[in-house]
Amino acid sequence: MKHNLSTSCDLCPRRCGADRAAGERGVCGADDALVVARAALHFWEEPPISGSRGSGTVFFAHCPLHCCYCQNAVIAAGEAGRAVNVDRLAEMLLELEAQGALNVNLVTPTHYAPQARAAVARARGRGLALPVVWNTSGYETVAAVQANAGTVDVYLADFKYADPLLAVRYSKAPDYPDATLAALGEMVRQTGAPEFDEVDGDPRLVRGTVVRHLMLPGALEDSKRVVRLVHERFGDDVLLSLMNQYTPVLADAAAAGDERAAAALHRCPELARRVPDEDYERLLDYADALGVEDYFWQEGGAAEESFIPPFDLTGV
Repeated sequence: MKHNLSTSCDLCPRRCGADRAAGERGVCGADDALVVARAALHFWEEPPISGSRGSGTVFFAHCPLHCCYCQNAVIAAGEAGRAVNVDRLAEMLLELEAQGALNVNLVTPTHYAPQARAAVARARGRGLALPVVWNTSGYETVAAVQANAGTVDVYLADFKYADPLLAVRYSKAPDYPDATLAALGEMVRQTGAPEFDEVDGDPRLVRGTVVRHLMLPGALEDSKRVVRLVHERFGDDVLLSLMNQYTPVLADAAAAGDERAAAALHRCPELARRVPDEDYERLLDYADALGVEDYFWQEGGAAEESFIPPFDLTGV
């Protein structure tokens, strides 16, 4: 069995039961191979995670959630990436540290959690001294988060939907809100309130949980529910990040002839447009009115920028 991959996979809340240790593919699309699409400095995370040096990101292929509007669909679908072993992943982390990274940032590692933890342990044994960021969709089990204790310093976790109906519509995951809230609770219990040090004169998050929410078109009321739930449940124990960078990649893919994207767009036509600036301002006003004193927000042109790096095997 490779790094404790289960013969009946339960690494994410889907608990699909795939025998990945024997090469069977789970709902996430992954088998027993550890697949990485990019390992490089990334400058588009929240300021205390990217800083001026960049976050040392490792983008893994495949994904347990498969949101139909995914901004990184090429890797979520496993269409980019190369199989590596745990030793090579550990080397990547050390190489990112040597490049001056502010931290090492494991992007969508849930379905590779045993290998990721093993690689961090090996890299630390060889001198890795950077904070480890677990960059997740939020769709984790409590047991999986508990297993990260001692490995993960910072959680960078999505909270995509408060409404189960939206979670079904876009991610086929009716349990997403409940599962994610439970996982977030364990993340906060594990990391405690945010802690910072200073690098190059800027604050660096060295311990804590950041909860991200990406606004979706037509979903302002759900976004408000997300903000309220997070604020009421966790208060200042998390850093809230409200994002306005949704890009209708589904429409672009459908226009390019992608039949899967065209079918998804036919089912969810609202995803063909951007989030109006006015809706985003209403969400920020709502957060202010609730008493959320400090949160990350994006400038009005964020949706025009490209936060998607090329998944060209850089650093792999």
